[in-house]
Amino acid sequence: MHAPGLILAAPSSGSGKTLVTLGLLAHLRRRGIRVGSAKVGPDYIDPAFHAAATGRPCLNLDSWAMTPTTLGGLAQAAGQDADLVVCEGVMGLFDGADVTHGQSDGSTAEIAALTGWPVVLVIDARGMAGSAAAVLAGFARLRDKVKVAGVIFNQVSSDKHRRMIAAACAHACPEVALLGFMPRLEKLVVPSRHLGLVQACEHPDLPAFLAAAADAVGGHVDVAALQALARPAALSGSHPCPLPVLGGRIAVARDQAFAFAYAGVLEGWRRAGAEIRFFSPLDDQTPDGDAVYLPGGYPELFAGRLAANNRFLDGVRRVADRGGAVFGECGGFMVLGRSLQDKDGATHAMAGLLPLDTSFAQRRLHLGYRQAVLLADGPLGAAGQVFRGHEFHFATIAAEGPGQALFAVTDAGGAALGQAGWLAGRVAASFLHLIDAGT
Repeated sequence: MHAPGLILAAPSSGSGKTLVTLGLLAHLRRRGIRVGSAKVGPDYIDPAFHAAATGRPCLNLDSWAMTPTTLGGLAQAAGQDADLVVCEGVMGLFDGADVTHGQSDGSTAEIAALTGWPVVLVIDARGMAGSAAAVLAGFARLRDKVKVAGVIFNQVSSDKHRRMIAAACAHACPEVALLGFMPRLEKLVVPSRHLGLVQACEHPDLPAFLAAAADAVGGHVDVAALQALARPAALSGSHPCPLPVLGGRIAVARDQAFAFAYAGVLEGWRRAGAEIRFFSPLDDQTPDGDAVYLPGGYPELFAGRLAANNRFLDGVRRVADRGGAVFGECGGFMVLGRSLQDKDGATHAMAGLLPLDTSFAQRRLHLGYRQAVLLADGPLGAAGQVFRGHEFHFATIAAEGPGQALFAVTDAGGAALGQAGWLAGRVAASFLHLIDAGT
């Protein structure tokens, strides 16, 4: 059976939807409710917090990067063996990759329209009272296929503030359920760094944080009324395998340096028959598999330590020497190169399997959706295979080549961005985080 679901969204980033989502997930789990979670878009940090709150993997849903089959299959999988699915939106409700004909491709609103899941809006009420009703009414009525069924107001300063907002909303937007009014909670803040939140595995006391968030939601939100709004997903699909299977036993790097792997990709490999074996490069563990996957993360914060971990580096080289597939994304791409220069200018030798040197000494933002076409046959498939993914990093390439480029890349609007990544035998990597094939 697949559980009904709903989406927590907001008018903009910074409205508190992640805090409310985590508090709700932890509160539901505390009550013995089996809750599945999903995250709209290509984010990989929020889902790790979701997983800590629910005890099960969080699945990304992305209408720009995923085929309908993959999207439908993952929406259904999020509700498998669960009582409720809670999906956290991305940015503002109607924000996405591109806006055409008044609609934003890849937005939370598009996921709501496709799944049929009702939206619970989280609105930051600081600096307004009656005007909050105008914000709510505008979002609730902008798009017919997006049902805003409930609202939670965040950063409410007093009981008077609450009464003013409630009265205005009851008059202007009576069809939307007033589910809660969260007070200002200055101590409940998740620390951040250049790619967003600090990772869940780095939080100094994550269990206490989640418990406090659960207390806040349980004390200020009508959770029973919120649950009653949930509806089954209108999408259907089989269990997807978004990316080509790299081998029979895939050694997947997982620690503070390599944490940005999509749960849907790993689960797809498992369902295709592969065995996933996690290992820690930071602990100098040898990859135990016939293929290696180095996902993104923050290797630049541990570059000296990784450079000294010969069991890890030699183990990756041995898999490549035996003809096994080695696949790296973003941070993994940098580690497969010749060297990595940290923000202080120190240069650290890496695996040397690909012809590039990367640097954080001169940071430059690279951000956005990408469509990538394979330029040559390799572990990801035959030349011409199309992928969609996302790029988000501050590294620069100090030197590269010669060799075989991996992809020809365009952005979400179709503008050519040139070639990206490198392919050497069965070693393939780029700065892109691949989400799905065949789009």
